[in-house]
Amino acid sequence: MEIAVRIVQLILSLSILVICHEFGHFFFAKLFKTRVEKFYLFFDPWFSLFKIKRGQTEYGIGWLPLGGYVKIAGMIDESMDTEQMKQPPQPWEFRSKPAWQRLIIMIAGVTVNVLLAMFIYAMMSFTWGTEYLPASNLKYGIAVDSVGYQMGLRDGDMIVKVNGNPTEDYNKILPDLLLNDPKTLTVTRNGDSIELNITDQHISKILNGETPAFSPRIPFEIEEFAPESAAKNAGFEKGDKLLEINGEQTAYFHQVKKFLNNHKSQNVQAKVLRGSDTITIPIEIPETGLIGVMTKSYGSFFEFKTQEYGFFESFPVGISKGVEKIKEYVKQWKLIFNPETKAYKSLGSFISMAKIFPGVWNWQAFWSLTAFLSIMLAVLNIVPIPGLDGGHVMFLIYEIIVGKKPSDKFMEIAQIVGMVFLILLMVVALGNDLIRHVF
Repeated sequence: MEIAVRIVQLILSLSILVICHEFGHFFFAKLFKTRVEKFYLFFDPWFSLFKIKRGQTEYGIGWLPLGGYVKIAGMIDESMDTEQMKQPPQPWEFRSKPAWQRLIIMIAGVTVNVLLAMFIYAMMSFTWGTEYLPASNLKYGIAVDSVGYQMGLRDGDMIVKVNGNPTEDYNKILPDLLLNDPKTLTVTRNGDSIELNITDQHISKILNGETPAFSPRIPFEIEEFAPESAAKNAGFEKGDKLLEINGEQTAYFHQVKKFLNNHKSQNVQAKVLRGSDTITIPIEIPETGLIGVMTKSYGSFFEFKTQEYGFFESFPVGISKGVEKIKEYVKQWKLIFNPETKAYKSLGSFISMAKIFPGVWNWQAFWSLTAFLSIMLAVLNIVPIPGLDGGHVMFLIYEIIVGKKPSDKFMEIAQIVGMVFLILLMVVALGNDLIRHVF
């Protein structure tokens, strides 16, 4: 069921984004009296699921959910309709329009995606406000995994600065660390201030690892039991706070998880705090390493802050957040092309995109991810690669500067090269996903 919910959310999100993107091209093509022959959600090789013709345009839904397109007359695009280009130019064709009009038509899709993301962020700010966890409110410090330990972090550290700048929002620490140079963390440990230098090797391990290197440290306090619970059968009760197992400190969730994984099928002695009493409970750890309890989430232990906005106040917030996300995404691509970080291994396909959506329907999460995907679609499309909007923009800017169009033959070859490159990129992304999630 979770997989189905994720897939439905992904398809709905991409449908909204593709329709808005292509509508940008469509609107300005019509504005400049350029004929649009097709407007399709998803691709339709060989056949379509639905189509209807209104005026000179065929509107439809394809069966291949990898995007969408508008087919503009007199334009060399992914359809590779070269026969039309052999005919004499017509006044209603794309190639007959002034370069500045063609440029506006090509950047319109990206522009709509950016504006859409900003609008979504604005409406989210108005509806839900901006909730964040102040870094200073992590009263138990951070929990560190093996990568975090190699970086020099220790359990209980309080991160106070990233790259020399004081931290306010805990959830911005990792993005700031990954995307900005120089890479330093300043932590307080036992009252001392310590500065750590983070290398590209550390960044590579974070990007390609299963865990984020550090997370909020939370106490292990039982909130509920599973139907078949070894802990409940042993005598644990709701509200118990675990302190030690076999004399080893296990007061925090990550410590308990590690201990259980290392002591499967063993009999141990657990010391818990129940009210004001400390008691010891013997328990046999199942071979799965799971004792059948649900603990309080980290949101139960920390005080979050929410910044609320009025309707008109929300629009500057949406614009600012959109610009911030664009900068972050561009910096992510910088990481991908840095061989030291090996970030290319983190490239993902639609499998990764589906997995970022929650397994239950949550409108706030849905719109947040849709806004981010809109930014992603805009940035990717403006990259100057033939086959993308950015490739057309690149050649149009060349034409405006030089005063001469590239030949149709050159455009055909460039389009083929660009499409081959994009297909190879998709294969790499799909391969990464199959390695991560299947094999």
